[in-house]
Amino acid sequence: MIRKFLSLLFFILIAFSILQCGRRGRITGGPKDETPPVLIKTQPENGSVNFTGKTIKLFFDEYVKLKDVQNQLIVSPPLKYAPDIAPQGGASKLIEITIKDTLRENTTYTFNFGQSVQDNNEGNPSNFLTYVFSTGNYIDSLEVSGVVKDAFNKETDDFISVMLYELDTTYTDSTIFKKPPNYIANTLDSTVFFKLQNIKEGNYALFAMKDVGKNYLFDQNTDKIAFLKDTVSLPTDSTYLLTLFKEIPNYSASVPSFKAKNRIVFGYYGGEENIKINPLTKLPDTVLTKILKEPKKDTLNFWFTPFEIDSMVFELVNERRKVIDTFTIKSRKVEIDSMQLNASTNRYLDLNKSFHISNTTPISEIDTSKMKLMNQDSVFIDFKVKLDSLENKADFDFDIIAESSYNIELLPGAITDLFNQTNDTLTYNLATKKLDEYGNLTINLQGDFEYPVLVQLTNEQGEKQLELYSTEPQAIVFNSIEPATYILRVIQDTNKNKKWDTGNFLKKQHPEKVSYYPNAIELRANWEKIETFTIQK
Repeated sequence: MIRKFLSLLFFILIAFSILQCGRRGRITGGPKDETPPVLIKTQPENGSVNFTGKTIKLFFDEYVKLKDVQNQLIVSPPLKYAPDIAPQGGASKLIEITIKDTLRENTTYTFNFGQSVQDNNEGNPSNFLTYVFSTGNYIDSLEVSGVVKDAFNKETDDFISVMLYELDTTYTDSTIFKKPPNYIANTLDSTVFFKLQNIKEGNYALFAMKDVGKNYLFDQNTDKIAFLKDTVSLPTDSTYLLTLFKEIPNYSASVPSFKAKNRIVFGYYGGEENIKINPLTKLPDTVLTKILKEPKKDTLNFWFTPFEIDSMVFELVNERRKVIDTFTIKSRKVEIDSMQLNASTNRYLDLNKSFHISNTTPISEIDTSKMKLMNQDSVFIDFKVKLDSLENKADFDFDIIAESSYNIELLPGAITDLFNQTNDTLTYNLATKKLDEYGNLTINLQGDFEYPVLVQLTNEQGEKQLELYSTEPQAIVFNSIEPATYILRVIQDTNKNKKWDTGNFLKKQHPEKVSYYPNAIELRANWEKIETFTIQK
């Protein structure tokens, strides 16, 4: 019996061991491949001189695919026609480049593939794969490097083109509008650093550009630009900073049109300009008119009391530029714009901002006798209302106290617009929070900068929330502000007009300097926070 029992136990142990071995031996596919493809051979050889061919072949140690090669491949100097590159949409151990341009004599060409060449299975990129050849008898070897940053925004755009123009007898300030550069590199989508390589000795103008049209030419209406005032003389060991900005376009008017039966829209390019709208068509004496600029748009609205007419003729006069445009605008069947009042808030009042009511049509009259303001104890509060005709809003002025509630009532006729439309009865129930539900933030500025400065708190999208202006060294104090995560932005207001001004390439004007505190500032309820910002040159 004992012998049978021991035999049975032995067979059980053997079976259990086999089972465990089977589990441990399960196929997992091995470790993930993280090795990028390796370039093993090229035809002609990388670094060839006296290049005369039209086809380049790159051979790899594994199957590769091309991803986003249209954006990632940078050819310097730029080619007029993009080369054909195969394979497109498949995998191969061979990449073949067919050049369709006539190449320049005695010129070094660089093909930088960025991260477009990837292995077929895992997508590991062959980082910044470069192929170089020369149509002359040597390879140029000088380089220029540096950093691109945005003049106003904290984050810099991706795919910024960095360009060098040779300062020869044909170069002028207008060259960047008409002719591609002699050398080009790109920051791609992963870095703000740039390096232009394989450049010949000489003097150059250095630019960076967000090339929206991808044509290597500066388009003032769409592209951001950065420029260096000084000449880049090669060879050099200097590192350069390029600050990218969007210019205010040159003034031009667009064709106006009827947007409503009582409104014609006049659009234009060129930022803030002294523009006047003069009707050349004689209007009836009973017709009232009003011109208002649309907020945050280069658009003027010409409002008028409707009357029957087939067309109207206008002059659009830019007095500063001494430009006059004449337009004939045909009437069309559109509805009339009606009155619609909008309050700046419908719930909580901000202790740092006044309450106002705006309107979709021009406000012509405010009657405060038809307005009431009471606190939580039903006690009437003194207030004033001022019509802001530029912003087309009614600004309310009264003492806003923490931990209070307010009832604002507008009776019919409190606000009248240009077309004698009036409001219905409107009630706004508003409140403020307790003081300990707000926070206080003090900013101490130091470092290499000049006053006056605009000190702004923005949200994480860069939209301005609060702003203070300082003309001399002092603590910048934001009291009783909403708990939130803020971005601190400081603008050096060089021309003292209390706003940020962009640059202009042809006038050789750089934008006003903007500095960002390196970290987001978290402000919680009932916090007293002090931050010191050292501004670098």
